[in-house]
Amino acid sequence: MFRTAIASIALAGSLLFSAHVQAQVQAQVQASGGAVCGERAKFLTHLGKNHNESPSAMGVTASGRVIEVLTSSDGTWTIIMTHPNGLTCMVAAGKAWEDIERIALGPAA
Repeated sequence: MFRTAIASIALAGSLLFSAHVQAQVQAQVQASGGAVCGERAKFLTHLGKNHNESPSAMGVTASGRVIEVLTSSDGTWTIIMTHPNGLTCMVAAGKAWEDIERIALGPAA
């Protein structure tokens, strides 16, 4: 029961964080006058060759956009978003990426 409560709290926090990040990204894109967008394959090639980044996580939004996190062993990271029409845009990039331990969801096995 305790694990279920912790998992529910973690999920709720994750959803709130995702909404917050999406709002910040939209504000930054509007402020900058546009986003860096193009073909997904070109992003993957560029980030792989120039930053040694490769996909490490992904998810699908309620609107059908695919969010991908690319990371490197050096700690660099990039988040890209692919729209249902195939257009891919860079959402954010940075340094000091760290993987965290996952908390199992559901009853203990």
